[in-house]
Amino acid sequence: MNAQHLNKQIEKFGLGISMPSHPFLVQPDALDTTHTAGRLEFQPQRRWFLGASSLVLAAGCLSLTSCASSAEPGLRIATNQWIGYELLHLGQALAVENAMPAQPGIRLIELLSNTDSIQALAAGTIDGAGLTLDEAISARAAGLDLKIVLVFDFSAGADVLLARPGITRLDQLKGRHIGVEQTGVGALMLDAAMKQAGLARGEVRVISMTADQHLAAFEQGKVDALVTFEPIASQIIATGGQALFDSRAIPGSIVDVLAISSRALADNPNTLRTLLSRYFSALDHLRLHPDDASRRMAPRLGLTPAAVQAGYTGLVLPDLAENRRLLGGKPAPLEATATHLAALMLREKLLVREIDVSQFVVPDSLPELAT
Repeated sequence: MNAQHLNKQIEKFGLGISMPSHPFLVQPDALDTTHTAGRLEFQPQRRWFLGASSLVLAAGCLSLTSCASSAEPGLRIATNQWIGYELLHLGQALAVENAMPAQPGIRLIELLSNTDSIQALAAGTIDGAGLTLDEAISARAAGLDLKIVLVFDFSAGADVLLARPGITRLDQLKGRHIGVEQTGVGALMLDAAMKQAGLARGEVRVISMTADQHLAAFEQGKVDALVTFEPIASQIIATGGQALFDSRAIPGSIVDVLAISSRALADNPNTLRTLLSRYFSALDHLRLHPDDASRRMAPRLGLTPAAVQAGYTGLVLPDLAENRRLLGGKPAPLEATATHLAALMLREKLLVREIDVSQFVVPDSLPELAT
């Protein structure tokens, strides 16, 4: 499939965006993975606040292990300046600093958005990418043969429904105008909020709008409430918006993942296992030495160390044990989540047909747990 064809599929499937902020403390027991959604990316998005920083890198490539030819061809992994993906970079940098043995080539390629990553996957110019779960589902529906090999993060309060002053309860939204992006995350958040309010979808007036329209729509009185995310949420709160519902009420439901093409997965088992091992080493470093880890990540992200730590507020980063639980089993908890999300996306017309998400998640590349 070429990139032009996939672009048409992306338009059909409604790829958009969403964004949280995040803590780095691993809380595996707090996760309820009976259903899951992802953010998307197209307009200003979750990743947008980092992409707008002074260090935006347009398709820059960082080769962090030996790129010499070997028994495995190597991996080209795309990320953008989303803080949830940054531990991939930190893990490779720590490995180089500690003079760990070289492995077949691992190239981390910086793109501006997850939409760019999906297009690059379709063109065959990369082998894998950090994506939101709904993006990965949409890409699979568009014909890309992807496997999920890692869960980066879950939103834990970064996605929020905000209302105007005077609206203090969800049930007061009956008959009101609610702005929401036409993405899997937007659909998931609105669906959960309406269920908690005891309202049917037809009892509110849903207005589709992209993230870059949220603040102006709220300030101009075009909506009574919005489903949005950081940093837009903080801007709306500063103008009087009140939080009525957030992603803490649906733990484990909004997730970023690492998706790899099936061919690259088969060709690079050792390379991928090395990449993931170093990712979890970086996660341990962040948990045990947050100041040092933030200092190391700050220059590449174009943020201060304090802003890096603040950026993790509202995210849960699953550790190795939790990743093995999420990706293992029959069905795997994340597969059950993807099934729920795909059904919701189909109902909301974010997918044009049903898709099979069985065998979508693969735990085999994860490192073994220490005994």
